[in-house]
Amino acid sequence: MREKRNSYLKTITIGQLAIGKRAPFICNALSFVCCVLFIVLLTGCSLSKSSFNPAKKYSPSQLQKDYSIFRGALEETHPGLYWYTPKEKMDAYFQWGQEKIKDSLNEEGFRKILSYVIAKINCGHTVVRSSKAYSKYQDTTRLKIFPLSLKLWDSTAAVAANLNRKDSVLKRGAVIKEINHQSVPTILDTLFKYISSDGYNLTHKYQTLSNRGGFGSAYTSVFGLKENYYVDYVDSSGEEKNITVLPYDPRTDTVNRAAIARFAKIPREERKRQLLQSSRSLSFDSTRQVAFMDLGSFARGLKLKRFFRQSFKSIHKSKAKNLVIDVRGNGGGSVTNSTVLSKFIADKKFKVADSLYAYTRNSHYKNYIENYFFNRLFMLMVTKRKSDGRFHFGYFERHYFNPKTKNHFDGTVYILTGGNSFSATTLFAQSVKEQQNVIVVGEETGGGAYGNTAWLIPDVTLPNTGVRFRLPLFRLVINKNIPKDGKGVQPEIEVKPTVEAIRRGLDFKAEKVKALIKEHQ
Repeated sequence: MREKRNSYLKTITIGQLAIGKRAPFICNALSFVCCVLFIVLLTGCSLSKSSFNPAKKYSPSQLQKDYSIFRGALEETHPGLYWYTPKEKMDAYFQWGQEKIKDSLNEEGFRKILSYVIAKINCGHTVVRSSKAYSKYQDTTRLKIFPLSLKLWDSTAAVAANLNRKDSVLKRGAVIKEINHQSVPTILDTLFKYISSDGYNLTHKYQTLSNRGGFGSAYTSVFGLKENYYVDYVDSSGEEKNITVLPYDPRTDTVNRAAIARFAKIPREERKRQLLQSSRSLSFDSTRQVAFMDLGSFARGLKLKRFFRQSFKSIHKSKAKNLVIDVRGNGGGSVTNSTVLSKFIADKKFKVADSLYAYTRNSHYKNYIENYFFNRLFMLMVTKRKSDGRFHFGYFERHYFNPKTKNHFDGTVYILTGGNSFSATTLFAQSVKEQQNVIVVGEETGGGAYGNTAWLIPDVTLPNTGVRFRLPLFRLVINKNIPKDGKGVQPEIEVKPTVEAIRRGLDFKAEKVKALIKEHQ
């Protein structure tokens, strides 16, 4: 099975769950660089060790000051704080977190508390991140890690990859039933409580844990690193068995170090070319009747406007009748870029948002907020206070974008989506999904269909621990007429994983689209 992954990659801790490399999932945005970062992370090759001490503890008074800033900044500024969680419940979660700080804690213990609380906001853009010192420590220290990457869905866990390459037992497709005498549903129920997502979206949480390294990092953050893992599983013959698994030790792995050595020899321009190629690409089938556009990101710096112009020119010239746009691993990026893509497909004018506003343009916590001066200047220039007391970004609330006329695609469009389809990707899917010639295939998007909190998202750095968290400044409602049910964009044709597909390494969603195209030829 080949499933895409999302944006940035690092060793991930609760509240900073990121996405790993494809092997064998389909590659997407920044995959080349991300894969290498993952290898660097595991080996620590050619890097000097940091003097940072992860066991360092902070006093209750230091932690309480940081926690007060954490809560105060969210309550003052976050535009979706009570969107899905009523104030009285959110107050209770904040109080719970404060009461947990009675003794000294190290950074990881403090982050665990913050992540539990922040996940209750139900905002996928609002997550806790480690301090810069801790991140540097992770990047320069070869730590043992949980060895299995799992594909998770509907309380099912199947092995997608095993870092212990000599393990001939837990191979791709083995179904995990228990880890350390806890059932998979019980483990997932616990981990989900620490993962931020838009609304009540579980697809994003499943996918976050399914991304390379996601489950292991989350499991270690919540339950701690174990000397041994006792795993109950079902093998390919359907027989239930158990095995003791050791953590993966990168210090003994020479293969990854060799991979880094090879990467280091690649010229800079070639690295840049490979980065762009892995972030967006266009290909055709042998008959030139189907075009495949793989979009791993809408981020700036990927020359997407030119890519879209050239791609749709090529599609028009080829006379392709079908276009498959794969955004399963697209975590979002620039709304300008996602809007340009919509223009080449939309059959009528459209808006990006019905409403886009902030609650405040000032903050008592400005000393801790990244780029505060420039963000405030931007908001002073583009927002206006209306009768509801909110500061509205009126341009996007009023402006309709017209479809492109040159090289506009009028054939059948299949959009592949999944739990990693987030933020600006959701805006794109929502802008065209109602058209007769557009078919959304796959799983619910990770981003909320009704709206999200986005646009400007600075980090807030807490002064004592250095722990950071993302603080969205704007609330965006994509379409006020659709249900505010906390779900993502729903596929018209749902395609979920199967154990057999994972075992065989099949891209089950892409195979479904190919079957649909063949069926309608």
